[in-house]
Amino acid sequence: MMTPGGSASRGAAGDAPVEKRSCPLLSSLVLLISAIVLKASLISIWLVAPCSHSGDQPAALQQKFMEWQCVSAVPQGKGRGWTCCPKGWKRFQGSCYYLSDDTMPWADSVQNCTGMGSHLVVINTKAEQVFLTEEVRHSALGFNHYIGLSAPVVGQWQWADRTPYNETAAFWRSGEPTNVTVEKCVVIHKMSNIRNWNDIRCEHHYRICEAAAVTV
Repeated sequence: MMTPGGSASRGAAGDAPVEKRSCPLLSSLVLLISAIVLKASLISIWLVAPCSHSGDQPAALQQKFMEWQCVSAVPQGKGRGWTCCPKGWKRFQGSCYYLSDDTMPWADSVQNCTGMGSHLVVINTKAEQVFLTEEVRHSALGFNHYIGLSAPVVGQWQWADRTPYNETAAFWRSGEPTNVTVEKCVVIHKMSNIRNWNDIRCEHHYRICEAAAVTV
């Protein structure tokens, strides 16, 4: 009510209205800090795991390598923006390839590739064979590189990833394979002719590992 002097009566302490005030500056500051934290988190994820992947891509490969080389995939009509391979690996179409700089027996070569989240190379097309032939031919290393083809039983060739062996899509050297008991493993021999596969003893040789490229 009004007092004689014209001022508002405060009334009882319990009846006093609670005044609510907003603070735009504080709200803006909170939003800004939240945005900075979120941005920092995203940057950290990019640095630690630069290449995201879908379920059918090699999670193990990503866990093994921190440095990647990426190229734009947009000109190739891909749905995502970048195709990535570990640093030092060769990229061709949708795969990444590692040409070793040391030699191992067959079994150790298989384990080495597997340990990097890949497998000994499985050659599916003539284009892939041409690419690998050129890579091996220009390598400064040895003459024989293991591929993922072997014959646990003489003459029964099988690929490391269980891809069916197709005789019409094989690239054997003239006179090969010899199909003898002691030669159960297959290498690409360093030569210009794309028909350069040779069955050989499963001894120390270089190797080619393959994994699906990762897309971002």
